[in-house]
Amino acid sequence: MEMAGKVACFVLLCMVVVAPYAAALSCGQVTSAMAPCVPYLTGRGPLGGCCGGVKGLMSAAKTPADRKTACTCLKSAANAIKGIDAGKAAGLPAACGVNIPYKISPSTDCSKVQ
Repeated sequence: MEMAGKVACFVLLCMVVVAPYAAALSCGQVTSAMAPCVPYLTGRGPLGGCCGGVKGLMSAAKTPADRKTACTCLKSAANAIKGIDAGKAAGLPAACGVNIPYKISPSTDCSKVQ
């Protein structure tokens, strides 16, 4: 029984250590959430389903680390997609009725996002 107790303790310790990282936001989640916004941001379509992605991303980015990840991923994706209208991107939170803790801009320093 002593060995079973040690194994159970080890498994519990692993769960405690790994759990915070399992729930972390990934760039894949960020880009998937924001994909419906690309036509709007490039002037090729309406706002459409974009706000659902924006609101979903806002609720998924619960921690400062998640918000920094989201910021970094959004900047990277914006640089990879040609023709994004920076004005539309900056106005996206207001258009979708959400508040974000940083300005959407290529000049945003994601390391300072809280």
